[in-house]
Amino acid sequence: MKYGVFIFFIFLCFESTAQLCQGSLGDPIVNISFGSGNNPGPPLSAASTGYQYITNDCPNDGFYTVRSNTSNCFGNTWHSLTTDHTGDANGYFMLANASIQPSAFYIDTIRGLCGNSTYEFAVWAINVIKPTSCNGSTIQPNISFTIEKTDGTILQTFNSGNIPPTNTPVWKQYGFFFTSPAAGSDIVIRMFNNASGGCGNDIAFDDITFRPCGPQLTASIAGQTNNRFDICEGSNAVFTFTCSVSAGFMNPVFQWQRRFNNGTWTDIPGANMTSYNENFIPSNAVGNYEYRLSVAEAGNLGFPQCRISSLPLTVTVNANPVAIAINNGPVCSNSMLTLTATGGSQYMWTGPNGFSATTAVANIYNFQPGQAGTYMVAVTSAAGCSSTAVTTVALKPSPVAVVPFTDTAICLKDSIQLSASGGGTYEWFPAAALSANNIFNPLASPVVDSRYGVAVTSTNGCSDTAYIHVKVYSKAIANAGPDKTILSGGSVVLSGSILGAYANFLWSPATNINNTGSLQPIVNPFADTAYILTVQSRGGCGISTDTVQVRLFREIYIPNAFTPNNDGINDSWSIPALDAYPNFELSVFNRYGEIVFKNSKINKGWDGQYKSGPLPAGTYVFFIKLGVSGEVRKGTVVILR
Repeated sequence: MKYGVFIFFIFLCFESTAQLCQGSLGDPIVNISFGSGNNPGPPLSAASTGYQYITNDCPNDGFYTVRSNTSNCFGNTWHSLTTDHTGDANGYFMLANASIQPSAFYIDTIRGLCGNSTYEFAVWAINVIKPTSCNGSTIQPNISFTIEKTDGTILQTFNSGNIPPTNTPVWKQYGFFFTSPAAGSDIVIRMFNNASGGCGNDIAFDDITFRPCGPQLTASIAGQTNNRFDICEGSNAVFTFTCSVSAGFMNPVFQWQRRFNNGTWTDIPGANMTSYNENFIPSNAVGNYEYRLSVAEAGNLGFPQCRISSLPLTVTVNANPVAIAINNGPVCSNSMLTLTATGGSQYMWTGPNGFSATTAVANIYNFQPGQAGTYMVAVTSAAGCSSTAVTTVALKPSPVAVVPFTDTAICLKDSIQLSASGGGTYEWFPAAALSANNIFNPLASPVVDSRYGVAVTSTNGCSDTAYIHVKVYSKAIANAGPDKTILSGGSVVLSGSILGAYANFLWSPATNINNTGSLQPIVNPFADTAYILTVQSRGGCGISTDTVQVRLFREIYIPNAFTPNNDGINDSWSIPALDAYPNFELSVFNRYGEIVFKNSKINKGWDGQYKSGPLPAGTYVFFIKLGVSGEVRKGTVVILR
């Protein structure tokens, strides 16, 4: 049948059965991992099997292969495996499809065991067929493991029981322990598949190991809560390593071992007690130092295959960080200084004027001369080791931008010469209304108030800035207000105003005016008078004048006729003296009593029109309320055609 596979695979957090060693283990004296590399892996060399080797990743019944992965076997009824049991994508495992008849599919001879010693045999296995295959009724692998002498005498046997399929690939370790003969000998491992071939019985194996098994060894570093400790390069430290040994050996002997950076374990001369002191000195190289206690029965210590070992205790000598500190100097005054440190995970800066920072990159804005000098940074690595570095910040001399004045004023449409000194190059801003922005003395012709800046730059690239405020004055415009009318003995308020910025103003003549320095003075002339408002603009930007006529009427003259014939002579009826009465009301009536013209408050003439047409010649009655103590004027006016 096309559903059978055997795979060996290391799984870092393995699940053990009750038959595995419950004490401490020694280094593997045998570790059959099938190697690693590109697909396919090589056929078995030492062990014997009744199955035939193939190179593809989906063997049929009675065939096996060595692979680092499988994919979509037999219509995707098998799990696809992407690594060996350790998670190594290049690690090989053995993959087999069981033969139809139960048989021993793996036999190997293990040599060099110590006499009268306990060993653990273990192997990782997985049922690769999916539970839904074979209509949900797959044949389950069932493996018997037997340890025999070379003459066939059975020393120990163990049965895995049925290995059920799982929804996802799950590696499981199977094994047991046994005692070698007193004299020691070679032994044979035999793995027998008890299940028949067919739809299922597909299994994979990885990492067959034989390891010495003995008492439980519990090692620790004195004063520490875990089995590792970090120190920094150049440290002085003394560590005491201890190990408790449970019952199990009749006459145990001890040997501390060490290795450096996962190298070879070597015995430490004279370290034959259950505790050992190690002195770390400043010259110790950076790296991982591991220590463990090896234990064996008396007489067997000289044979590595007879020893068991504790879990390692690790002291890591961490390299001090290589602290580097740099800056972007020399820098100019008022610019930004950037300090940069590398080499660690934490940083502490100190420097002039009480400066401090805790970032790898630290910025000082608006750098000033008093901040120049030496800056130090303490660099700390993730392991807590530290070193320091310094960097010295130099200051470039900066120019001083000089302008002859900071505030000035001009008249609209005028220009002014700006100037600056103190550097090698000049840049004025804004450039609008300047004759040029890259010379020391541009001509400025602004039309509104403007603030010009000039950046003065020296040959070393440093700059300084100065500013000039130019106010722009427009010519002030005098407005004496509308003409006025008064009756003899009366007065009127002039309505003067000024548009724009001015320095001063004055009314003339000064006769019959209450205040020549007021824009709304009271005047009471004895005859028709022209009053002149004279305005002096700010900044010397010119003089403006305007005149208001004040007409004096000694009485109200009312014309009694007019000729509205558009000949330019006497075409309208007007009463100029009414300007002196701001609240007057005038009405004109025809002979039927109908109002044909009405006027109030704003004096204007009558052109003889009514309802957009000329009235006929004739006599019309007028009625005027002057608004002064109820005074009324009435009479007639004649339209002549």
